[in-house]
Amino acid sequence: MYDINETIAAIATPAGEGAIGVIRLSGSKAIEIADKIFAGKKLASQPSHTIHFGKIVDGDEVVDEVVASLYKGPKSYTGEDVVEISCHGSQYVLERVLNLCLSNGAHTAKAGEFTQRAFLNNKMDLTQAEAVADLIASHSGAAHKAAIHNLRGGFSNDLFDLREQLIQFSALLELELDFSEEDVEFADRTRFYELIALLTDTTKKLVSSFSLGNVIKKGVSVAIIGKPNAGKSTLLNALLNEERAIVSDIAGTTRDSIEEVLNIKGILFRLIDTAGIREHTSDIVETMGVQRSRDIMQKADIVVYLFDAKEETPELLEEQRKIFEQEGLKYILVANKTDIADNDFGNDVLYISAKQKQHIDLLCDMLYSKVIDGNVNTEGTIVTNARHHASLQEVLKSLEDIKGGLDNNISGDLISLDVRRCLHYLGEITGQVTTEDKLDYIFSKFCIGK
Repeated sequence: MYDINETIAAIATPAGEGAIGVIRLSGSKAIEIADKIFAGKKLASQPSHTIHFGKIVDGDEVVDEVVASLYKGPKSYTGEDVVEISCHGSQYVLERVLNLCLSNGAHTAKAGEFTQRAFLNNKMDLTQAEAVADLIASHSGAAHKAAIHNLRGGFSNDLFDLREQLIQFSALLELELDFSEEDVEFADRTRFYELIALLTDTTKKLVSSFSLGNVIKKGVSVAIIGKPNAGKSTLLNALLNEERAIVSDIAGTTRDSIEEVLNIKGILFRLIDTAGIREHTSDIVETMGVQRSRDIMQKADIVVYLFDAKEETPELLEEQRKIFEQEGLKYILVANKTDIADNDFGNDVLYISAKQKQHIDLLCDMLYSKVIDGNVNTEGTIVTNARHHASLQEVLKSLEDIKGGLDNNISGDLISLDVRRCLHYLGEITGQVTTEDKLDYIFSKFCIGK
């Protein structure tokens, strides 16, 4: 069983050499343990939120000169007494200091245990705790922005408003049950209809935002496909503004996929330059590359179909367009080499010259627009967590059942059951309803020391 009364310790900085490394202690004996190994001012007698210079000692041996930061509970990250020891970033020194903490009564912290204690001590709810992990893992402006929004309670506030309004009406329904024999209605059914419609609309927006949230968190895979010598590798180099892929006039130069990352307006796009697709080739290695290209195309979030404006015909392009639509792929048609060819393929085609880097910025804008799709407010709450998305879908089902009950004029006690189910799934998201096993699973995905 999990024991929140234990004092825990861990190295809070990544492995490897650095100028500074941090060992974090949290728990009722954190200050006591730190005082046993810290030669300087007695930390127990110092005020909270102060830092102190001193030495870490092991008996008569000086291990390192350090700075100790003191935070007394409940005004700390975990809500407990916390000491952070900043020492030189040698892995040997960090492990010596950590082992001294452990030998003096601390226990090794599990992954995410500091943040788990912050949740258990009501310093943050579960959505905010998960936002900490998202913030640490953010690799783009959009991912950072979404994590900060949730960490500051943006998502929690949205859910709190939903939950409070439902609780108020649920209380009136429960009151009706106490006076069922007198046939009294305390809950205004018209007002309840309006409330359910509002909650349904809000929940639908949160659910639909997950498609954007997922790509913000994981990035967008973009397969650059086309026939051999269409200029795919040249386009990849133009997008990256560097010579990443080998470029040659010889068809079939690219035998395997090349993957690179491009940041467009805060969203990460994983660009995959694939082997040229042609129906017949006697080269076994090239054949394997073509098959891999087809597989990548099927799995990609967006397909950029690049074709040679000199060689392609409107008829062949129309056939390719139908294939994409039949397979349900999100695609962009791009005519290349338009600096030496002026064929017209229609208004839904982007005309570029990868070699001359013409209209590459327009392609970037189109990629971004395909992701945003013009329907999601990127300034509001964006759901990036699959667990939240699954619970919100259950909330939506419950709201539909409540409305169905109102439409069919069923009794208040049955409607109350659907309201409680809705409240249950809202509570699951914020952690008001949870189990120890579920918490262990959620926090096990955090890094050690956080």
